[in-house]
Amino acid sequence: MKKIAVSLCFFVTMTAALFAVAGQGLIWNFDESNVGRVPPGWKDEATNPRGENVTWEVITDYREGRQTKVLGMTNANGASGSTYNICWTDTIAFKDGEIEVSFKAMSGKEDQGGGPIWRVRDANNYYIARFNPLEDNFRLYYVKDGARRQLDSKNIRLSPGAWHTIKIVHKDSRIKAYLNGKKLLEYNDNTFFEAGGVGVWTKADASTYFDDLRIISE
Repeated sequence: MKKIAVSLCFFVTMTAALFAVAGQGLIWNFDESNVGRVPPGWKDEATNPRGENVTWEVITDYREGRQTKVLGMTNANGASGSTYNICWTDTIAFKDGEIEVSFKAMSGKEDQGGGPIWRVRDANNYYIARFNPLEDNFRLYYVKDGARRQLDSKNIRLSPGAWHTIKIVHKDSRIKAYLNGKKLLEYNDNTFFEAGGVGVWTKADASTYFDDLRIISE
């Protein structure tokens, strides 16, 4: 928590949906964000964009029988191929620690699902872990200068249209990736060794909802 706690008050004011919970780090739950917009301090961008960017916005949804607000990629606007849709923030700098997010794959003919990005330098450089229910696999990648490289992969089947969680534990060059609490991926990589931003990712026409992005920084 040392790197981010010093400026916590600034970030709470800036993002309006970021708060600290003892022992749980910093959490975006988007409940105080305005519906129909990206959260304050966040930006919607694309890697390898083609035409109009997709639509990212805070929307209302239901989780465990209660209404809540989530961040969603809600309209692909024709996105396809190797266009990677990202919504992220550089209001904190994450290097070592844990990043966890809940996600729900909603639709997509070409692609589905998604996951978190971290140590983000810009729209073309970051790490990503994602689950794809069309392919029934969970994968770890980095994107460097707009080109994606696979680091590890595991075949697994999960229910689409249901909430799941991805957690990343990153220490120096060691990356461990968990899906619904089970460690499935692990890899050593030094491509991005400095702290960077955090956010979420989908590919092509994958419409996905995200909630409760949690950051614990060492």
